Amino acid sequence: MRRGLFLLLLVSHFAFSQRVPTFEEVISLRNINGVTMSPDGKAIAYTVQTTDWNENRYDTEIWLWREGSEPFQLTNNARSSSMAPEFSPDGKWISFLSDRGNKNQVYLMRIDGGEPKAITREEEGVSFYEWHPAESQIVFVKSEKEDKLKKDREKRYGVFEADDKEFTRSHLWQIEIKPDLIDPAEFPCYETVDSLKVKAGCIQWPKAERLTEGNFTVTSFVISPDGKSIAFGHQPDPLINSFLKSDISIVTLTDKKITPLVTNASSDALEDWSPDSKQVLFTSNGTDTTSNFYTNSRLFSIDVATRAVKPLAKNLDEDLGGFTWTKSGIYASVWNKTKRPLYKVDPVTGNHSVLLSAPEQIFGYSFSSDGTKVAFVGRNGDQLSEVFVSNVNNPQPTQVTKLTNQVAGWKVAQSEVISWKSKDGATIEGVLHKPANYDASKKYPLMVVIHGGPTGIDTPTPVPGYVYPILQWLDKGCLVLRPNYRGSAGYGEAFRSLNVKNLGVGDMWDVMSGVEHLDKKGMIDKTKMGSMGWSQGGYISAFLTTNTDVFKAISVGAGISNWMTYNVNTDIHPFTRQYLKATPWSDELIYKKTSPMTNINKAKTPTLIQHGEYDRRVPIANAYELLQGLRDKNVPAELIVYKGFGHGINKPKERLAATWHNWQWFNKYVWGEKVEIPLIDKK
Repeated sequence: MRRGLFLLLLVSHFAFSQRVPTFEEVISLRNINGVTMSPDGKAIAYTVQTTDWNENRYDTEIWLWREGSEPFQLTNNARSSSMAPEFSPDGKWISFLSDRGNKNQVYLMRIDGGEPKAITREEEGVSFYEWHPAESQIVFVKSEKEDKLKKDREKRYGVFEADDKEFTRSHLWQIEIKPDLIDPAEFPCYETVDSLKVKAGCIQWPKAERLTEGNFTVTSFVISPDGKSIAFGHQPDPLINSFLKSDISIVTLTDKKITPLVTNASSDALEDWSPDSKQVLFTSNGTDTTSNFYTNSRLFSIDVATRAVKPLAKNLDEDLGGFTWTKSGIYASVWNKTKRPLYKVDPVTGNHSVLLSAPEQIFGYSFSSDGTKVAFVGRNGDQLSEVFVSNVNNPQPTQVTKLTNQVAGWKVAQSEVISWKSKDGATIEGVLHKPANYDASKKYPLMVVIHGGPTGIDTPTPVPGYVYPILQWLDKGCLVLRPNYRGSAGYGEAFRSLNVKNLGVGDMWDVMSGVEHLDKKGMIDKTKMGSMGWSQGGYISAFLTTNTDVFKAISVGAGISNWMTYNVNTDIHPFTRQYLKATPWSDELIYKKTSPMTNINKAKTPTLIQHGEYDRRVPIANAYELLQGLRDKNVPAELIVYKGFGHGINKPKERLAATWHNWQWFNKYVWGEKVEIPLIDKK
């Protein structure tokens, strides 16, 4: 009896110790991003993002784990971030990018610690970089200097710009590394007697040497393992749609001769070199210039000498990218429904297999120089992202970090993956979250949260959110459904193609069939439902606003309202034309069929519209068009414009505001509650 009473008290204590976090606590969660492993596999550098409420920004700093010890924070830039850590080839130094008042520069410090020292001083800043295998140099990409003629023009004619014709390209440079060089400012530099313009005995910083030039911009590069050449990806200009014309070339370091390597009609993306420096790994859309927004890119190797191309992983049905070629094989993590295993590709046979499937989702990864160890960021459905390390030959991951401890004691989301049939018979999956005290005999309000993309994906997670207070709604007593509608990543090319000439229409089938699935199981109260989403999720929510009346409230975040006006305003024009297979001028009907505004006269649902002031991906005209249409039909509607933001809300205070706006809107129209957004106490 005493043991039973003890267990009862223990369970009761555990239940009462769980609490709902505040909006601020959710936004303040630390997150792990990139990871890189030392050449000997005994150390891992990774970046952690934190929230700086005073400065209203997210800060990224570098942490270091060494075998046999606990991780510790390595960098601390009070005003900006430190990112892109890399180990020197001998493992003694760690480099990173940081803006410490002089734009992004490459900094260097001992792995044992110490004060970081800038090893570049580029006026334009450094975009990205890589160590040369010889250890004495780094190669980096930086943008060109601003055109002096443009400055002179502004003095006389003011500021104007010809669309898609004025830009700054980026190119490859290399610089010698002298870690022990004394800072010139700390050493006397004397003028010679014979001339005031000549100085003697001065210490000079190494100067960068240019490696490429021409009418193209460098978008990626990898130095060959033998250090003799650099393979680089490039496109005609830095404009966003020019990736469709990207190619791969090689520059030899001895003479700076540039030789084209892969020049398909569509996009070609550089992946890696083979360990023997004889082949280059790349992904490509080949000759497909009309559907590569939703079709798979394919993986290939090319022999640098013979130009023989070999297809790899031919049966891996997903859009491919992010590959690394080591001595032990070719690797990449790829979505497989809501799981993301680490795959291994045999470079000889081209066959692929799963190397790691636990944890369930594996993201960024890095290998030791001999390819026998791997570090990666991953998580299971009940975890936040963590750093893991594993042997390749005997994969048994060891968790290095403990960031999930942040949510210990929280009432977190309970997740399960469910599936249902859509209107056209397509199988749709989604993540269903239930409240902690779920009772199968009750019917619950339902909140539908729709991801962006469309090639995004929702997966089980303990803290879903962005600007939607999901944990708080779960605690309020509702179900949350996050559907992976047609077009989502992880379900193959044919599934993504179901959106072609069917945007919005098919997406609505998928959402509404999910709602009906839950209703048939007796789980939901259909009189209390809401829907929301950002970007493509905002578009689907807008489509639901004007084509259904089953929801009590809807929130449209950065959503498309009219494909015709969107097509001529967005910065990614090919997206619309590829999915709808037409321009507005060649097939007006398909643009009307898939546009929320077409059925604005049917709209009844109270709709909150959230939009960034300077959004170029989904220009704010979409928000105003939907708002005016709803107001003309006397449908309750409100537009919140987040000043200074583009397509996403990437500062904590405005993200907090957007969360409160959603909490206020849905609580009013779904639960009938009046919510006042708290202000600062002025006492």
